[in-house]
Amino acid sequence: MISNSELQNLDLIDLLSERHSLVRKISEKAWNDQSEIYISNSEWYIMARIYKKQPSISYVTKNVEISRQAIHKFIKNLSEKGLVEIKNVENNKKEKCIQLTALGEECYEKNEALKAQLENRIAEKIGTEQVQILKDLLKLDWKI
Repeated sequence: MISNSELQNLDLIDLLSERHSLVRKISEKAWNDQSEIYISNSEWYIMARIYKKQPSISYVTKNVEISRQAIHKFIKNLSEKGLVEIKNVENNKKEKCIQLTALGEECYEKNEALKAQLENRIAEKIGTEQVQILKDLLKLDWKI
């Protein structure tokens, strides 16, 4: 992990990357410390895209920034862990859709609570208003 003094010399891109990496590691550790089911960051990313939805697998592969091959591997892993189920799409023999199982939804919601706790810890250190400003800045259309 990079020191605070080293952060002072980084540009925006590297700062975003360092902070993202740090909070992902903390988030992943918080989950793994309280659960028997290991879920990778990429698997969480896919779960977030399908939570409360039933998208086709092709929709997921087009809308998730991971290679098609890797997505199929992660979906297979999630299915083997009992977190997602894959179903045939009505009136389409080739297409399959994916959705979280009850266990998948429970894990996703528990992880959301852990991430909210982490956000609260960050807010305790830098201030609630600063966190909101940061979130608002990240939500803006940067037109890039």
